[in-house]
Amino acid sequence: MSAGRAHSALIRRLFEIGAIRFGEFTLKSGITSPFYIDLRVVISFPDVLEQIGALMAALVSRCGGDRVGGIPYAGLPLAVAASLAGRVPLIYPRREEKGHGTRRRIEGQFKAGERVVLIDDIITDGASKLEAIQPLEEAGLVVKDLVILVDREQGGRELLAARGYAVHAVLTISQCFDEGERTGLAPSGLIRQSREFLKGTRFA
Repeated sequence: MSAGRAHSALIRRLFEIGAIRFGEFTLKSGITSPFYIDLRVVISFPDVLEQIGALMAALVSRCGGDRVGGIPYAGLPLAVAASLAGRVPLIYPRREEKGHGTRRRIEGQFKAGERVVLIDDIITDGASKLEAIQPLEEAGLVVKDLVILVDREQGGRELLAARGYAVHAVLTISQCFDEGERTGLAPSGLIRQSREFLKGTRFA
């Protein structure tokens, strides 16, 4: 299957399983959005997770990392899928330091100086990605690239680029809207409304 067809097939499945939904949703920022992307549901659909793993692994291989790092929690199953598809070892930064045992901030084996490609489900303004990068860099790991499933195109890629990090997205929200409209998976009126919303809510 060509790359374009693989992306189209994945987008159609994301609509089918309810990972892309339209309505009224309150975002973490307090803003009301006419669409919502819930990529946590993909773990219940092995075929979708396998598709994502293959597409992410292709991007990871281009970045040339020694390891992939999953950002908890939503990015972790995607990183496992990419690790298995690309045969690249996995580590992940903990959200909170363990108060017992090894007290590790990073799970998995690694050596200082190794290059880690970070993986997550979505990027909006990019701030949470910087939080995940910090403990990895403090441990002596090199982070230059992030592989994201969906870029909401609201400024996160630009914010990270300004800090020296490259974001590689499997899909952009524009691609998802275009495919949804083309295939009739979503009403064109809702997609038009969502495009207008995106234009007015960029963070960068």
